[in-house]
Amino acid sequence: MGIVSNKNVLVTGGAGFIGSNIIEKLLEQENKVTCLDNFSTGKHENIESFINHPDFTLIEGDIRNIDDCRKAVKEKEIVLHQAALGSVPRSINDPITTNDVNVGGFLNMLVAARDEGVKRLVYAASSSTYGDSEAMPKVEDRIGKPLSPYAITKYVDELYADVFSKLYNMELVGLRYFNVFGPRQDPNGAYAAVIPKFVSALIAGESPLINGDGSFSRDFTYVKNVVQANELAATVKDSQAINTVYNVACGERTSLNELVDHLKSLLSKYDQSIAEVEIKYGPERQGDVPHSLASIEKGKKLLGYDPKYKVGNGLKEAIHWYWTNLSVSAG
Repeated sequence: MGIVSNKNVLVTGGAGFIGSNIIEKLLEQENKVTCLDNFSTGKHENIESFINHPDFTLIEGDIRNIDDCRKAVKEKEIVLHQAALGSVPRSINDPITTNDVNVGGFLNMLVAARDEGVKRLVYAASSSTYGDSEAMPKVEDRIGKPLSPYAITKYVDELYADVFSKLYNMELVGLRYFNVFGPRQDPNGAYAAVIPKFVSALIAGESPLINGDGSFSRDFTYVKNVVQANELAATVKDSQAINTVYNVACGERTSLNELVDHLKSLLSKYDQSIAEVEIKYGPERQGDVPHSLASIEKGKKLLGYDPKYKVGNGLKEAIHWYWTNLSVSAG
């Protein structure tokens, strides 16, 4: 159950970290897959191994352009909408572009999918929607006020999806991702996610910088759990399970200090000196939520979501990719 096969699927943002992992799985399962990406944050090397696959099509286009969206959704049965501008700090520095992509682009995709009669659209929502809510664990129907422009855009997407499902009888499912990590995640640039950033610093023998005292905690989620959730959301039949949102996480919390210890231990098997690298601490980051922990009960009950990877075994599986790919850039 929950396996997508022999379908015509569009993955927006397919050259990104999460999108390319989804495409890899879909191609293994004999789907026809189209990738729509403008390569603003996606990378050609993420889809290099699919380019010559007979069932893979690349459309270089932008979700902010409705014509690109219309072209991409043609004859699709399923749309997995991953395209977005991530990063809280980026949205604080440039709220207009974040809004244009995450809200305007999402609205374009909804309209294009509606007009084409696409059966199911699954979209990447975000744990940032919980905002200043201090309730733990985070339960889908209890959110706080957003703490960043990025969080606002992701919440607006949920509101649009809710309205479109009611007005136009569409099947829409939102997945609130919690701190996803894994192969193909970019370690470079000001807005890199914390795990690849820490890994590339450690490989280079440099001190990773922790914002705050390291006590902040996250529900880190291995990308294969996210791929599973997308497949389940794309195929679930129960009407109760459609036109709603789900947390996609492991349901366990890891502090940044614990995370760094994990990474040092795994990487020191490749290079013993990494165990001795000191950690630097800096000021807390604006817009950061101190703690994040998901309840995954709703996904388990309605989707059959069953995360196979906890943080430890996800890092173990990812670490070889990190070492192979990031040690090259560190060198």
